Amino acid sequence: MAPSLDFSRWWAKGNTSKGNPVVVTMENPNYSVLEINGPDEVFRPVDKDRGKNAKQFTWVLLLKAHKAVGCVAWLGNILWSLLGSIKKRLIYGQGVTVENEKSGKGRTLYRVIMGFLVMALAFLAFELVAHLKGWHYFQTNSLHIPQTLEIKGWLHSVYFVWLEFRADYIAPAIQALTNFCVALFLIQSADRMLLCLGCFWIKFKKIKPRFEETPLKSHDLEGAGCYYPKVLVQIPMCNEREVYEQSISAVCQLDWPKERLLIQVLDDSDDDSIQWLIKGEVAKWNQRGVNIIYRHRLVRTGYKAGNLKSAMNCDYVKDYEFVAIFDADFQPNSDFLKLTVPHFKDNPELGLVQARWAFVNRDENLLTRLQNINLCFHFEVEQQVNGVFLNFFGFNGTAGVWRIKALEESGGWLERTTVEDMDIAVRAHLNGWKFIFLNDVKVLCELPESYEAYKKQQHRWHSGPMHLFRLCLPAIISSKMMFWKKANLILLFFLLRKLILPFYSFTLFCIILPLTMFVPEAELSMWVICYVPVFMSFMNILPSLRSFPFIVPYLLFENTMSVTKFNAMVSGLFKLGSSYEWVVTKKAGRSSEPDLLAVEERESKAMNHPQLYRGTSDSGLSELNKLLEHQEAGPKPPVKKLNKIYKKELALAFLLLTAALRSLLSAQGVHFYFLLFQGVSFLLVGLDLIGEQMS
Repeated sequence: MAPSLDFSRWWAKGNTSKGNPVVVTMENPNYSVLEINGPDEVFRPVDKDRGKNAKQFTWVLLLKAHKAVGCVAWLGNILWSLLGSIKKRLIYGQGVTVENEKSGKGRTLYRVIMGFLVMALAFLAFELVAHLKGWHYFQTNSLHIPQTLEIKGWLHSVYFVWLEFRADYIAPAIQALTNFCVALFLIQSADRMLLCLGCFWIKFKKIKPRFEETPLKSHDLEGAGCYYPKVLVQIPMCNEREVYEQSISAVCQLDWPKERLLIQVLDDSDDDSIQWLIKGEVAKWNQRGVNIIYRHRLVRTGYKAGNLKSAMNCDYVKDYEFVAIFDADFQPNSDFLKLTVPHFKDNPELGLVQARWAFVNRDENLLTRLQNINLCFHFEVEQQVNGVFLNFFGFNGTAGVWRIKALEESGGWLERTTVEDMDIAVRAHLNGWKFIFLNDVKVLCELPESYEAYKKQQHRWHSGPMHLFRLCLPAIISSKMMFWKKANLILLFFLLRKLILPFYSFTLFCIILPLTMFVPEAELSMWVICYVPVFMSFMNILPSLRSFPFIVPYLLFENTMSVTKFNAMVSGLFKLGSSYEWVVTKKAGRSSEPDLLAVEERESKAMNHPQLYRGTSDSGLSELNKLLEHQEAGPKPPVKKLNKIYKKELALAFLLLTAALRSLLSAQGVHFYFLLFQGVSFLLVGLDLIGEQMS
C-alpha cells in the first residue's frame, strides 16, 4: 500500500500556533494581493470575482463578438447559397426541369397567381412613386382623401382616383372575404382544440381498446381457450423494386399458424424485370413452407382498388374470415396478428382494426421531419379520438385488419375514386360497422423523401375525398343513421377537415394577406397572422415533442402546401381530370438498423430449419432459374433524375416578397416578417430545395 502524503500536517509539525499573516506584494499592478493566514488557507476556495480584471472582461467581450460574427457569417452563407441556387436553377436551369401541368385547373390557378403578381408589382411601383413624391395619406388609420387644391399634376390625379376606387369598392370586398375566411379559421381551430382535449382525456383516463387475455398456443389450435381464425394477408404493389423484398419478408414471418394463414402478393408491375424479382422472392418463401401466392393481373384497371377487388374474387377467399392489408413499404412485427385479430372475438359489430404507422426515415431530411409532425397528430389525435368516441375514422389503406363479411356487405372494393380506403370505410360506417384504432400497435413504413413524390401523394389525398364526397352525399342523406352521425360525417369529416382547411389556408395567407398590403383599408388583425397560427402549430406538434425546434418551419411549410391542397380540392370537387390520377409514391427502400438486424436473425433461423414441401420445390426452382436467366440479360440503364421547378410556388413566392416590400412603407413589422419568411419558404419549395436533392 502506498504511503499517505499529507503535506499540510508536515508543514504545521514544527509550529502549532497559527502564526502571523504573511503579506505578499508584487510590483506588477496586473497581479492582485493575496493574504495567507495559515497552511490550510491555500486549499480554501477563492472568490471568483476577486480574480477578474479588465483584461478578462475584454476577452469575454471578444468571445461574444466572435460568436455574433459567426452567426452573421452563418446567415450570410445561407443567403449566398440561396442566391446561388436561384442563379443556377432559375436563371441557367442547370440540373432542373420545369413541372408539367397536366390538368387545365393547374394552369388556370397559375395564371390567376401570375395576374395577382403583375398587379402587385404595378401597385408597388405606383406606391413607391407616391411615397417619393411625398403623398403620405396614411399617417393615421383613417384614409385622408386630398382636396382639389392639393392635387398637383395628372399623376397625382390618377393616384387620387385610385384611392377613392380602392376605398369604395376593393376594400369592402376584400374585408368581407377576410371576415369569412377568419370565421372558417376559428371554426377549424375550435375543432382542433376539441380533438386535442379528447386526446388529453384519453391519456388522463388511460382509455384504450382491450381484449380478453387468452392463451394463443399454436400447438393446440382446437383448444377451448385458443382463437386462431383463418387470416388472408394481401400485399398490393406496383413497380416496387426498392421495397418488395423487405415487405414480403416481414409478412412471411408473422407469428400465426401456417395452415391458417395465406399471403397474396398482388403485383401490378408493368416492368418485366420487377415481376421476375418478386416471383423469385415469393418462390424463396414458398420453399420454406409459407403459404404464399403470386398474382399478376393482365388487365390493370382501377389501380389499387381494382387489384384488391380482383384478389377478393378468388374462390378460396370464402374460407377465410379476416383480411390484413399491407402496402409494399410496410413491415409489420411478427406479433401483429396476435395484437389485432383477438379484438374481433365476441365483438360481431367490429369491422376494422387499424394500427398506427411508424417511420424508419423520419429524420432523413427536413421534409420527412415535417411530415412526421403531421402524421403523428393524425394518428395520435384524430384517429384515436374518433375511434374512441365515435367508433369511426377513415381507413388508412394499409396496416389494418378487415372482417371479410364487413367488406362484402358494404359493397367491396370500388374503383370509382383514388381513395378506395376512405370509400370502403364510409360505406361500412353507413352499414353500422364499428372501427377500432390501436395507437400502441405500430407498423414500420417510409415517408416520401422528395418534394415531387410528397406533392403527388398530397394531391391524391386531397382530391380523392372531394370526389368521394360528391358520390357519397346522397347515400349519407338517405341512410338510416342517427342525425348527429350524418352531421359529423358531412360537416366535420368531409367539409371542415377536407374542404374548408385547404380553402381558408390558401385564400387567407397566400392571397388576402398580400392584398391587404396594397389595400390598407382592408385590415387583417395580428392575432390572425401570428398568435392563433402559432398556438395551433404548438397544439399540432404536441404528439411529437421532439420536433418542437421545427415549429416555425412547420407553420411556414403548411401554408406553402396549401396551394397544392387547394388545387387538389377544387379538382376533386368539380371532377376535373387530375382528380382520378394515381401516381405510385416513390420509395427509397430504407429500413432502420434494428429492423434489418431482426429480419436477418429471423431469416437465418428459417434457413437453419427449412421446411420444403413436395410440389412447391420444383416450381420454386424453375422460377429461380428463370430469374437468373433474366438477370443475365442485363439490367436497364438507370434514368437520370432531376429536381423540378414549380411555377405556382415561385409565383406565390414573388407575390409575397413584393407584398413584404410594400409593408415596409406602412411600417407593419409583424406583417413584414411573416410575408418575408413565408415568401422565402415558397421560394425554397418552388426551387425544390426541400427534401431529396438529385445531384
